[in-house]
Amino acid sequence: MTGEPALSPARLRHARFAIAGVFCAHGAVTGSFATRIPWIQDHAQLSAGTLGLALAFPALGAALTMPLAGRINHRFGARTALRMLLSLWTLALVLPSLAPNLWTLCFVLFAYGATAGMSDVAMNALGVETENRLGRSIMSSLHGMWSVGALIGSAAGTVAAHAGADARLHHLVAALVLTLAGLIAVRGVLDLRTDTGGEEAPPHFALPPKSALFIGAIGFCAVFAEGASLDWSAVYLRDVLHTDAGLAAASTTAFALTMALARLVGDKVVDRFGAVRTVRVGGALATAGGLLVVTVHHPAAALAGFGLIGLGIAVVVPLAFAAAARSGPAPAQAIAGVATITYTSGLIAPSAIGAVADATSLVVSFGLVTLLSFALIVGATVLRQRPVAAGASTVNRDEPAPIQP
Repeated sequence: MTGEPALSPARLRHARFAIAGVFCAHGAVTGSFATRIPWIQDHAQLSAGTLGLALAFPALGAALTMPLAGRINHRFGARTALRMLLSLWTLALVLPSLAPNLWTLCFVLFAYGATAGMSDVAMNALGVETENRLGRSIMSSLHGMWSVGALIGSAAGTVAAHAGADARLHHLVAALVLTLAGLIAVRGVLDLRTDTGGEEAPPHFALPPKSALFIGAIGFCAVFAEGASLDWSAVYLRDVLHTDAGLAAASTTAFALTMALARLVGDKVVDRFGAVRTVRVGGALATAGGLLVVTVHHPAAALAGFGLIGLGIAVVVPLAFAAAARSGPAPAQAIAGVATITYTSGLIAPSAIGAVADATSLVVSFGLVTLLSFALIVGATVLRQRPVAAGASTVNRDEPAPIQP
């Protein structure tokens, strides 16, 4: 990638804050949508089962269109591509609340997911390029800012829902505000373009490169544990441990909070200990959390266990995206490949946990989560940094960073 000449430290810091703002705006869309799902369900007159079917379409749309992001990046450059794709994503927030029935909702959620996935690839690719030029890890905190944005969006959505606001008006206002915020943030990101040197543009649609498959498998394990914990932790406490609804809901909060906090501070840990060691320790924490959940049948142990799972897997996906970008000559395509695998994991995890629970029990289902968490310890070496293209600045995150005076 080529970009702005003679980047000063101040310009790089500004670029870092700008891309963090992009991540925050992206997350706020998700939070805004999630809080109004009950309104959308009532508006479209859907049962729980048909709503579940519709909610599979965002992940399907993202998984199928993410490979297009590399071509868009190549054609327009990183900043312009991100400006277009992020705007499409923030404006797509208005679509689901307009759907009058199941099939319309499935169609608009497919489009909603497609814009989410492509903008996700574009911002992660630019995040990695910014990280390379800074010479230190920032991907974990960027994903932490995504979580902050999701919390902000969900808080605003909760207020709107309690006030009885029509979701169509709420999402229109939120979409306009987030589009404006996103456009302002994108102005400060690095303006990078692919230095083709006569090299052919990437194909319009490409399968994940081989270099991304093993990295994607690590991301798959982490996202599976994330999706299972977010969607089933409260059910586990209610049905297995027979707690009340309030305590059951606290398990989801414990998981989400530890995950967000770990991402916000994760960069310092990665810079100090390296990506491989960090993921191994994280995998050990997540495995310990899973063992607490499935072996110690007490609410306090389960709360601690879900908190440890969130803490342990928090930085895995950001590090997987960073490793993918350095695994070959086409960063956006590699990130798209890893993102496709992780989104697929998020798509199948909730239903897989339910299917295993129906055939056996929820305890066995979270035994599977524990095994996948253990796989992070074994497979962490695939995140070891590979050499990047000549001329690109980078930092070795496989070794601990030297302590600065």
